[in-house]
Amino acid sequence: MSMVVRASKFRHVFGQAVKNDQCYDDIRVSRVTWDSSFCAVNPKFVAIIIEASGGGAFLVLPLLKTGRIDKAYPTVCGHTGPVLDIDWCPHNDHVIASGSEDCTVMVWQIPENGLVTPLAEPVVVLEGHSKRVGIVTWHPTARNVLMSAGCDNLIIIWNVGTGEGMIQLEDMHPDVIFSACWSRNGALICTACKDKKIRVIDPRKEKIVAEKDKAHDGARPMRAIFLADGNIFTTGFSRMSERQLALWNPKSMEEPISVHELDTSNGVLLPFYDADTNVVYLCGKGDSSIRYFEITDEAPFVHYLNTFSSKEPQRGMGYMPKRGLDVNKCEIARFYKLHERKCEPIIMTVPRKSDLFQDDLYPDTAGPDCAIEAEDWFDGKNGEPILISLKNGYVPGKNRDLKVVKKSNVLEGKPAKKAENTSPAQSKASPHPCTQNEGKLEELLREVKSLRDLVTLQDRRIAKLEDQISKVAI
Repeated sequence: MSMVVRASKFRHVFGQAVKNDQCYDDIRVSRVTWDSSFCAVNPKFVAIIIEASGGGAFLVLPLLKTGRIDKAYPTVCGHTGPVLDIDWCPHNDHVIASGSEDCTVMVWQIPENGLVTPLAEPVVVLEGHSKRVGIVTWHPTARNVLMSAGCDNLIIIWNVGTGEGMIQLEDMHPDVIFSACWSRNGALICTACKDKKIRVIDPRKEKIVAEKDKAHDGARPMRAIFLADGNIFTTGFSRMSERQLALWNPKSMEEPISVHELDTSNGVLLPFYDADTNVVYLCGKGDSSIRYFEITDEAPFVHYLNTFSSKEPQRGMGYMPKRGLDVNKCEIARFYKLHERKCEPIIMTVPRKSDLFQDDLYPDTAGPDCAIEAEDWFDGKNGEPILISLKNGYVPGKNRDLKVVKKSNVLEGKPAKKAENTSPAQSKASPHPCTQNEGKLEELLREVKSLRDLVTLQDRRIAKLEDQISKVAI
């Protein structure tokens, strides 16, 4: 029997790293021990979590700001502990969320042309976790809805527009949550937990609708993502510490649709999924390669396509949304690979002879417009992604500023959320004395913090002046 090669337009996809002058150099990438991607990209900016003394910080660079990055380049530096995860808002290319070891989630507005001074004041601070926050991810179709997961085994879904924690999913995960992902329309979430279970959760009903125990037998971290058709793709480890990937139908989780074993490396496999082409890219932390697979309805369902290999291991990886790609060059994916001291873009291309727009490679993709407002989603409505054509390239529209109107928090037993009130609408005072006392206490704490910061600055200034006087005296 002759071997028949499966026909696929993605069989010949090849990856190519850009030239050195198009990389972002001299960046001190974070060394924190946490299995997130450390990098987030959109059509305007690349954000990278970096080493920072005395707190947590990340860089936000305009895409064209390549070459050596000055050590004094301004950072986003409002967290008091290392930053663990960052995520760009899919509906506003100037808004980014960050989760940190300081137990808070912060949402930031980046100026039109990038930072010119350090950004220490977030638009809103979301407080509700009691331990470090390792996962932040925006809702794919509803405006200003953000999910965070912390090492307190708690998932909170926030209305960023009001600074409120609207849904608190507790007692569902007995151990650390390794990953959390929205479904394509944001009606469900799927999580991977240290207890080796994959869970599919309806967050508004606060109910687990499907789960699978020992999805992967190994003790090392798993990842789980939703695919466009509602199936779930997972990566993990076997009992013999072999890296695995698997495909699951959430309506029947007893047995996987497909399981593949890859190798015996120990880096966590981070999956990046292209919903338009059904291609999954796997980037292992500490690996020097990116493997890619196509998912179809034919057995074996997950088809290996190819591997992009390089010499240097990756510390993290950013993945450009489809609307940020160059369709004239048949670019179907772009990664931003983090080395120890630099960020290197890697371009994935399908070789085509024609210069015309390849509509089979670029079906309509999710655009930047949200389908529904936050209030509608919390009321039970769903919205499918609003698709755009890339035929004439993506032209970014004008992003409106994120407005936060502070309200009292609805999570029981939690203090009111701190929120920068960027709108003239002032929140009404609560009739309850305890809430008023909490507000006063919070105000006093803020004042104490600002005074402490002022004293620290003055101490530094005095020390500097004393040093200068001693040099003059010599």
